[in-house]
Parts: sequence; C-alpha cells; structure tokens
Amino acid sequence: MPGVEEWRDGAYRRTLRLPYGHGIVALTPHPDHIGCRLTLTDPRDLTLAISRCRRLLDLDADPVAVDGQLADDPLLAPLVAKAPGRRVPRTVDEAEFAVRAVLGQQVSTAAARTHAARLVTAHGEPIDDPEGGLTHLFPAPEALADLDPESLALPRSRRTTLLTLVRHLADGTLQLGVENDWERARAQLTALPGFGPWTTEVIAMRALGDPDAILPSDLGIRARRPGARPAAHPAALTARAAAWRPWRAYAVQYLWATEDHAINYLPQ
Repeated sequence: MPGVEEWRDGAYRRTLRLPYGHGIVALTPHPDHIGCRLTLTDPRDLTLAISRCRRLLDLDADPVAVDGQLADDPLLAPLVAKAPGRRVPRTVDEAEFAVRAVLGQQVSTAAARTHAARLVTAHGEPIDDPEGGLTHLFPAPEALADLDPESLALPRSRRTTLLTLVRHLADGTLQLGVENDWERARAQLTALPGFGPWTTEVIAMRALGDPDAILPSDLGIRARRPGARPAAHPAALTARAAAWRPWRAYAVQYLWATEDHAINYLPQ
C-alpha cells in the first residue's frame, strides 16, 4: 500500500500507529532470523512494536506441529516437504486490515491498492521518513467514521459496507484484537452489510489470528487444491479440510503458494 508500506533494499518497511506516537519498522529476512529495525517517536512503544512485528510474521507459530498434522494428508505432504514452515501473514493493525479487506472486495489487488492509497493520502496522518518513501499512517477508524460517502470512489454498496465497518470500529461496538472472541467477532462481521463468508474468514485468519480459519469459496484455493481439476466445490473442500484441523489457515497458505496464477478477483 503506497505511503504505508514499501519494499526497499531487501527489507519490508511500514509505518506503525502506536499508543505514544508512531514508528517505522524495517523487517529483513535472513536464513536463521528476521532482522527488525525500529524507529520510534517514543521509546515507551518499543515492547508493543516488537510484539506487533512478531505477530505480523506469525513468529510464535509452531511449524513442527502444523507441518506434522498437514503432512499426514497425502495431497498436502508434497507441498509441506517442498517449503516447510509456512506461516500465516497476520497484521500490525486489525482495523486497518479489515478496511483493506473491504476495499479488496470484487476488485483486483492492483485496484484495491489504488483505493487504499487514495484513502491514505486523503485521511492518513503524514509522517517523515528520511530513509525511504513512507509518508503516512493508515487512517484510524475515527478519522474515517464521518466521511462523506460521495467522496469515496467506490460502488454505492461498498461505500455502505466500508462506512458501517469503520463506524462500528470507531465506537467500539466491533473489536478485532487478538484477545477478542473469534466467534463473536465473526457473528458481528457477518451481520454488517456487504460481509460475506470470504471477507469474514480472511479477517478471522489474518486479523483475529484464528489458525483454523478457512476460505472454501476462494477461487485460488479451489483451483489449486492438489488433485482437483476442475475446481472443487466449497462443500467438498470443507469436508476434505476436516483432517487439517486445527491448522486449516496454514493449509490455505500452502495451497495459495502452489504456483503463480491470475485469479485476482476477491468475493465478499
């Protein structure tokens, strides 16, 4: 997302909204660790910033337990053997991720980035980044709650979805922190206009941190399920995935990574 994230000099860099100020983190992959370089406006945010970066990268997962379970399935076993230890990408900001999930509904990832960049430029908080090209913090729900719907370059139905979401986040009616009840959050999301199973489950997977979240309607998973030609029906995939519990979110990562594909159209 331009302005908030970038890849520079071999590192993933992004801005962080923190309780006492803001920060910029650069995360660099190495063979045996992830290098983490933080620039903070207030050192009191150090512990929380590190925790959020670990969560973003799912560094507290148990890959031995996950891979041991998934490798029992003969169809997943080759994928696990080829690239063991896959993690589930999480987030440093649950509200930000939920907004981005809505912006990505029924459009390509390129279009979703464009929508997000417009939102960031218009409503995000400017920051200085002497070492790179980061320019803003992603706007907080409170900054988006009173937006004029006509100012959003989105279909009318998605404007309603986005504004309803941010208003519930801003007033605390909806909470998506890692400490919140997953099933209650799912029920609250499903009750919002424009929230179908895909959006709800991807938020459960990446924002709430449910390791068993699965997206059986996702075209990428259905098309890439090992041994499945043509794409599997969602009900059939759900039945097959029962053996992957409680690590179905990790199975999704293995299936998404089987090969490059052009499926880029995200449902609700």
